Amino acid sequence: MQISRYSAPEFDPYGEARQTETDDGWRAPLAIAPLSSVLALPGSKSLTNRELVLAALSDGPSTLHAPLWSRDSELMIEGLRALGTGFERMPGRGGFGDDLRVIPAEELLGSTTIDCGLAGTVMRFLPPVAALALGPTTFDGDEYARRRPMAGVIHGLQGLGVDLDDDGRGTLPFTVHGTGTVGGGPLEIDASASSQFVSALLLSAARFEHGIDLRHTGERLPSLPHIEMTIETLRARGVEVAGPEPGRWIVEPGAIRAIDVDIEPDLSNAAPFLVAALVAGGSVTITGWPAETTQVGAQLAGILPLFGARVEVEADRLTVHAPARSDDGRGIRGVELDLSEAGELAPNLVALAALADEPSTILGIGHIRHHETDRLAALAAEINGLGGKVTELDDGLRIEPAPLHGGPWRAYADHRIATSGAIIGLAVPGVVVDDIASTGKTLPQFTALWEQMLA
Repeated sequence: MQISRYSAPEFDPYGEARQTETDDGWRAPLAIAPLSSVLALPGSKSLTNRELVLAALSDGPSTLHAPLWSRDSELMIEGLRALGTGFERMPGRGGFGDDLRVIPAEELLGSTTIDCGLAGTVMRFLPPVAALALGPTTFDGDEYARRRPMAGVIHGLQGLGVDLDDDGRGTLPFTVHGTGTVGGGPLEIDASASSQFVSALLLSAARFEHGIDLRHTGERLPSLPHIEMTIETLRARGVEVAGPEPGRWIVEPGAIRAIDVDIEPDLSNAAPFLVAALVAGGSVTITGWPAETTQVGAQLAGILPLFGARVEVEADRLTVHAPARSDDGRGIRGVELDLSEAGELAPNLVALAALADEPSTILGIGHIRHHETDRLAALAAEINGLGGKVTELDDGLRIEPAPLHGGPWRAYADHRIATSGAIIGLAVPGVVVDDIASTGKTLPQFTALWEQMLA
C-alpha cells in the first residue's frame, strides 16, 4: 500500500518557514455566486483509526465498511501490519474507495520501526499495542511530530511496568520493548495535553492481564467527546468499560469481539464545506449525517447558528443556509465560544470569524498549540499576514473585523490550517495556500470536493 509522504515546514509563525513545494502553491478559488451544493464525505479518521486498533486486537477478523483512506489511516495500517496484523482490501459499497478486512495476528511481533508521520492517533494509540508484542518497536515520525506531547502515553506505559526507552525526552523517538504481555491495573496520568493519552490506554486495556483502572490527575481534560467515542467503540465489541466518576475509567480484561463496522462520514471534515455556505452565501448539504454520533463535528449544527446560519436536518442530510446579507456585510455574527470539547473545529471557525461583521472570542483551545502545529500561533500569523486583526490569548484567540487582502497562506503541514486558508480564499482574491496537499492527512479529496462545491 502506497503512503503519501508529506514533510512539515520548520515552524516559526512570525518568521520564515521552509517551504515544502517549489511553486507558489494552490490558488484558493474565489466564490463568485451563492452556493447550492450537496456533498458526500469519506469516513471519519477518528473512528477509522480506533476501529483499526480494536480490529487488530480482536478475537477474529473484522471488516471496516467505508473506512477513511488517507495518510493518517494508511500510517495506522502500516504500523499494525509491521506488528503482524493482516489486511485485505475489498470492493467498497460507497464512492470513496475499498472496504478493509482486518485479520489479527496469532502473535504480535515487534523488532520493527513504525513511522507515525504527523498522526497523533498513530504515535499515541500504537505504543500500547507494541507493548503487547514480542520484541522492540521503535516509533518516530515527521520533524514536527517530535515536538508533539507524548508524556501521558510514555509515563503511562512505564507506570504499568513496560520497558520504554525515550532517553527522558517524553517525546518521539522512543522504543517500546514488548514482552507479549502487560500487567495493567491502577494507573494515574496527566492527560491535560491530549485526550488521546486516555484513549490510547483504554483501547488496548482489555488485552492487559488486569485491564486498567485509569485516573486523570490534571486540572483539565480537553476533547472529552473523543474519549466517549473510544468508550463506545470498545462497548460495541463487548468490552466492559465503566466510568465511576469524572476523570476515571475502568476497563475489565477480556476478549475484544470481532465485528463488521460501518464507518460514519467525517463530520469534522464537513466543517470547511458547511462554513463555506456562510462565507459565499447560499447553502451546502452534507449527506450521510448520522442521527446519533460521538463525533465532535456534530456540534457544528449548534455552533453555526451562533454565527447567523440556519441549519436544517432532514433524514440523513444536514443543510447550512447562509444568513441574510446587508449592504455593508455578510451577515456573519461575532461569537463568544468555548471550544474545549471541539478544538479540532477551531481553525475553520476562526477563519469564519475573520470574515464576520463583528468581533469574536474563541476560548478553551489552548491545547491546540500542540496539535499538528501550534494552531493558535499559525492562525494569528496567517490571518494577520493578510491584514487581519487576531490576538493570541492564553487559552484562545480574539478576532476583530478587518479588511483582508490576498497573499501567501502557510499551512505548516497542517490539514486544518490549509482548509482555513481555502475558506478565507472564498471571500478574498489572491490567497495562495503553500501546501494544500497536507489535506491528504485526513481528506485526500479536499480540492476535488471544494471545486465540486463551487461548481
